[in-house]
Amino acid sequence: MSEAFIQVENLNYSYTEEDGREVPVLHDISFEIGRGEYVAILGHNGSGKSTLAKLLNLILTPTSGRILFDGKDVAEKELTEDELYQLRRKVGMVFQNPDNQLVATIVEEDVAFGPENLGLPQQEIRRRVDESLAIVGMTEYAHHEPHRLSGGQKQRIAIAGIIAMLPECMIFDESTAMLDPSGRKDVLRTVETLNREKGITVLTITHYMNEAAKADRILVLDDGRILMEGTPAEVFAHPEILRKAGLDVPQCSALIEGLREAGFAISGDFYSPELCAEAICRYIQEKRS
Repeated sequence: MSEAFIQVENLNYSYTEEDGREVPVLHDISFEIGRGEYVAILGHNGSGKSTLAKLLNLILTPTSGRILFDGKDVAEKELTEDELYQLRRKVGMVFQNPDNQLVATIVEEDVAFGPENLGLPQQEIRRRVDESLAIVGMTEYAHHEPHRLSGGQKQRIAIAGIIAMLPECMIFDESTAMLDPSGRKDVLRTVETLNREKGITVLTITHYMNEAAKADRILVLDDGRILMEGTPAEVFAHPEILRKAGLDVPQCSALIEGLREAGFAISGDFYSPELCAEAICRYIQEKRS
């Protein structure tokens, strides 16, 4: 893993009910995320995924424990307002429903909203808007009305609005959950471009196993604790643990698992369509020879 960009140390978080009762959500969580890494966070509903995302986006403050960006504790009382502001600029977040993030009546105005609030010169705002729309493949829609776009297109506009503020890390909180397969594919392609070509650190919270399989590393949360952590191959090699935690496995992993149960001795752990197809073809060729 590259140098640590985000460090989470013994993180705990509890919500406070109206009656004053503390409800623990996250329990003693520790992990690191390297600069430029692509990490997927999995977990059943109520496992603490979205709470963790809000903590990493500095929307919430830890009950105890630490979150450090480039070695600076985001909850450190000695931080100046300017230092805290600069830390918050490092992370952008894309939520599940794009309609909740679109604020203007014209696409390019929506993308410009963030940079304008940063007080940037008009020439720089124009440059960022054009570049961000190009990255997400929405340049030709610059003068369109967002409400007339498809769900996938709206989500790409929401992503462009975050890109325009030049974050070092982007968090996608179930950002494809409300999209059809075509929209999910478009958004996922955009996320991969941001990570692989632009070097942006990506954290994606998803319940789609095939999306998680594209990450460098996976964190699995279960009832507010880290259940597993590792590469997709390492995590998906334990389908019984995932299913016990209320999660599924990638379709390819399930297919290979089913073939093995049917008596086909296919070796290895396969979680992508390409690896799965290669394994089946290789097995057939070996049987024919």
